[in-house]
Amino acid sequence: MKNKRLWVACASMLFTLTTWSQTLTTEELRDSVEALNDSIMSSLRNRIQELELKEIMMQEQLDISGKSARLDSLRTAERKARIDSLRLITVGAPLVIEGDTLLTFYARKGGMLPDARATSAREKIIALGRRLTLHTDSIFVFDGDGTTDIMSGNEVLMSITDMDAMWQNTTRVKLAEQYRAAIDSKVKKLHEEYGLRQKIIGILLAALILVVLYLLIRATNWLFRRWRFRLTRRLLVRFKALATKNYGLLSSHRQGILVISTLNLLRYVIIFFLLMVAVPLLFSIFPETKTFTYVLLGYIWNPAKQILLSVVGYLPNLIQIIVIFFCFRYLVKGLHYIAGEIGAGRIRLNGFYSDWAEPTYYILRLLAYSLMFVMIWPLLPNSNSQIFQGVSVFIGIIVSLGSTSVIGNVVAGLVMTYMRPFHIGDYISFEDTEGEVIEKTVLVTRIRTKKNNVITIPNSSLLGSKTSNYTFAAKNYGIILHTKITIGYDVPWQQVEQLMLAAAEETPEVKKTPKPFVLTTELNDFYIEYELNAYTARSKGLFNIYSTLHRNILNQFNQAGVEIMSPHVIARRDGLDIQIPAKS
Repeated sequence: MKNKRLWVACASMLFTLTTWSQTLTTEELRDSVEALNDSIMSSLRNRIQELELKEIMMQEQLDISGKSARLDSLRTAERKARIDSLRLITVGAPLVIEGDTLLTFYARKGGMLPDARATSAREKIIALGRRLTLHTDSIFVFDGDGTTDIMSGNEVLMSITDMDAMWQNTTRVKLAEQYRAAIDSKVKKLHEEYGLRQKIIGILLAALILVVLYLLIRATNWLFRRWRFRLTRRLLVRFKALATKNYGLLSSHRQGILVISTLNLLRYVIIFFLLMVAVPLLFSIFPETKTFTYVLLGYIWNPAKQILLSVVGYLPNLIQIIVIFFCFRYLVKGLHYIAGEIGAGRIRLNGFYSDWAEPTYYILRLLAYSLMFVMIWPLLPNSNSQIFQGVSVFIGIIVSLGSTSVIGNVVAGLVMTYMRPFHIGDYISFEDTEGEVIEKTVLVTRIRTKKNNVITIPNSSLLGSKTSNYTFAAKNYGIILHTKITIGYDVPWQQVEQLMLAAAEETPEVKKTPKPFVLTTELNDFYIEYELNAYTARSKGLFNIYSTLHRNILNQFNQAGVEIMSPHVIARRDGLDIQIPAKS
């Protein structure tokens, strides 16, 4: 084409030269021809050079294109080889909708990772399938320059690239058609579950379930109101009142209340069971809330299952605990029987007093139950858990800190039991308190004074202070009653002692043997102090004995005309009357 154009240009120039030759002379013609030839030749050379340059450039372009094509084929082959090697170890990002895996993304699309592509496509497909209305054949494939899109209307569900096709060893369009078929099938299934028709059916079923639930609850309440009193009367006719000794455990009235309460509880259990059945059914009707059904059933079934498995697994330990409990129970009963026999005096042990039997039994019972607790503790559920151990340590600390004084009183009570300083009924003196012991417990001792005041004394206080046991002294040695009087120096001491001994002999509670005696205790400035001492075997009512003794002393001295001097009265009183009552 280019050579043809060159020859046309040469012919045109020859035609012009011929025309000029007819009008010019020979010399002019010669000069013109030579100039024209030079111009033509120069033009031809330039043209030829341009053509050669273009040819070189075209050849280079062809060489570059061929090399690029070879390079592209090599790159494609290399990519396929790398993809084939990566396909064995690459998991990819599956597109899973309601348990169905539609496809798997392996390659990026621009800046989107495979996981992001799968998430985006899943959301779009689910939104499309859950529409209330859906047109058939609405999903199609649109092939573009760089990607092939799977579309629904104007919305792009996903885009397929050449890299995706390479991962699947197919072409982009074929892969898009394959994916479109899978997506179209899944969208139709979703529409069957979430479509308008299914919604209407679900609403009707929900209404039916609610109506049935309402009728069942009404029927349950009606049956309960109608039959509770009839069943109660029939059951009370068969049951008898339970009583032990003089205490009625379950009277007829209490049994009736118990039966009605049990029936009422049964009614609530039935209503709760109906709700537990109806609520999951309501949630299972609609696909959007179907997952809540399994959650609700799990809330009920999983705890019940765990409890059942725990109970079954704990049965061997429970059997061991029961055996240990009954063994120690009958051991304690045997100890109680032996203690009762020793306390009643039917069994005698050398050096072991009968009043030790009961406290010793309590100590042994405490030790036995402590040993039982130690043996049962490892068998308790979760006894090895840190929480269980922490709570037990915390409770132990609280008990130990809050019961220091209690433990002290308990220990003091046990020590006093074996020391035997007094018994119930003994008349004792503690500090400024005198009275009869009416109760002894592990913690305290109660004393009734002569004014009938009941005083409670902690055992630790009794153990830490001195006490006087009048009953023990009266029974074994005899209590010495002692009282003092003051008489002037003008009265012979022999007469004073005779009068005081006569007063002691007139007191019925004073023992004849050992005999009473009188001591001269002080010689003061104006009087002499005498002390009468007499034995008595009585410990109770000492204040009455002292009162009788003092009255007898007054009578003896008044009858003898001897004045009992006051410390402030002297022998010479300057006309003051003698302090002796006149005889009536």
